[in-house]
Amino acid sequence: MISFGIKDIVDILLFAVMLFYIYRLMKESGTINIFYGILAFVVVWVIASEIFNLRLIGTILDKFMAIGLLVLVVLFQEQIKRFLVELGSHRRWRFLSNLLHPHKDKINEDAHKWVVAIVYACMSMSKSKTGALIVIQQSLPLDNYAKSGDIIDANINTRLIENIFFKNSPLHDGAMIIADGRIESAGCILPVSHDSDVPRSLGLRHRSALGIAQATDAMAIVVSEETGNISVAQRGKLSTRLSTTELEQRLSQLNGI
Repeated sequence: MISFGIKDIVDILLFAVMLFYIYRLMKESGTINIFYGILAFVVVWVIASEIFNLRLIGTILDKFMAIGLLVLVVLFQEQIKRFLVELGSHRRWRFLSNLLHPHKDKINEDAHKWVVAIVYACMSMSKSKTGALIVIQQSLPLDNYAKSGDIIDANINTRLIENIFFKNSPLHDGAMIIADGRIESAGCILPVSHDSDVPRSLGLRHRSALGIAQATDAMAIVVSEETGNISVAQRGKLSTRLSTTELEQRLSQLNGI
């Protein structure tokens, strides 16, 4: 006789919570299709092997399960990387950061200052249709990309940002990387996204912004040289035509202000 007790109920509840958390996390990171695919495969496998006892199909699926992890890594390496980046993002472990940083008010005050500086710079460049690409580092370091440009190592300042992206500036074509509340480098080269969903009207800056957002957990801000529109790439997704208010909200959420 099969016994069913409190431990089994707790086990099922914990598994359900874990499954829901993974689902929500993969949805946010843009890898939800992998979740659906794995879930569908497991359901078919259980039905074939356990319920209908189909030996041939069950054996084939058993063999596939043995190498399934390797197949998934090969086929969905970019999506899996994005999921792991999202899993390790500091936003998920912010409660530990709050314990380790007792001077949170001071940190938030400093973050608010450079958020405002970036927003004002983007507002000004949007009005003058000055093209810009600003990348804000998060949990994953961007050292390799920063080294591809010129090291700046300066405080975040509205005028400095505008001068770097001024049309006659030698650094205006590359990306600016901001890390730890400072402008680390400018004129940087970023990976280009080949996502077919990106509209053809968007240029190299937008594809580079999406590329770095797919490869890392960084946020990338784009000011279009043609239209002056502001776009943000984050968690593998590109949001276009944002207002300065929406940009400020995104930046504030990024820093937990």
